[in-house]
Amino acid sequence: MTQKTFKVAIVGATGAVGEVMLSILAERQFPVSEVVALASARSAGGKVKYGARDIPVQDLATFDPAGVDIALFSAGGATSKEYAPKFAAAGAVVIDNSSAFRYDDDVPLVVSEVNPDQVRNRPRGIIANPNCSTMQMLVALAPIHRKAGIERINVATYQSVSGGGRSGLEELGRQTAGILNFQEARPEKFQVQIAFNLIPHIDDFQDNGYTKEEMKLVWETQKILGDAAIRVNPTAVRVPVFYGHSEAVNVETREKITAAEVRALLLDAPGVEVVDEPKAGGYPTPVTHASGTDAVYVGRIRDDYSHPRAVNLWIVSDNIRKGAALNAVQIAELVAAEG
Repeated sequence: MTQKTFKVAIVGATGAVGEVMLSILAERQFPVSEVVALASARSAGGKVKYGARDIPVQDLATFDPAGVDIALFSAGGATSKEYAPKFAAAGAVVIDNSSAFRYDDDVPLVVSEVNPDQVRNRPRGIIANPNCSTMQMLVALAPIHRKAGIERINVATYQSVSGGGRSGLEELGRQTAGILNFQEARPEKFQVQIAFNLIPHIDDFQDNGYTKEEMKLVWETQKILGDAAIRVNPTAVRVPVFYGHSEAVNVETREKITAAEVRALLLDAPGVEVVDEPKAGGYPTPVTHASGTDAVYVGRIRDDYSHPRAVNLWIVSDNIRKGAALNAVQIAELVAAEG
């Protein structure tokens, strides 16, 4: 039988996530009949890599979406709000990386390893990709929730500058080089100096004192796990790391589960790699494990000696590759499997 192929559009193809989406589509041999690279007018006319080929970048504003089967959006919320409904109306299944539709009741919010069944529940033709921090956390925590029920999550995230896009990467590089040459660091992308510093502020502050990035962990966890009773207490911190988000997570469960039981669950969990030895280097870090790889890495698994039903974990993943691009492609694979 001839394999069905799909016309796939990448919206935001010249961005950091769009480029990785193209790379992953080629690596995983997604069954494409045609790949279309779309971006703003200022990027139109250039080229992007798809496998060994260079493909032209077309202007999103003038592109006709008729005939597109699957559209992967990674161009920001404003672009998604304007163009995603147009692609869906033309017959495409839209997989959107922005926060534009994540909290709409009629748009599924999907992590491929956690709630893949929700892909079919898309009355508007749109599927949302979660925030990268939420995604890596839930790949690791979903097996625990299924086994023992999660009552509360305390999480501090340590998020790399690539979460702020290409300009974030450039600012860290520029500031680091400048400081090492005895020059003053001038913040442009971030609120204060990011090189050799930590910034406990990602996205806009909300009325409750938390930032929007922190509240995404609350809203998205409850929606993806289908349990509004789960309480989440987050703190999001920007750190001077190029690629890879890290999270220190404390999970309070409804039924007691030990660290040994958690470790056994995660050894069999899809998308998870356990790196957990109590010795120097026996734990995952963004540089040594996550950057450029597909897995969600978990280490420092230990019982919380201060609470009778709690476990601590350290969770690390590449925020651009797994946290944005790979999950979108995995959702596309689920859609393609429908035929």
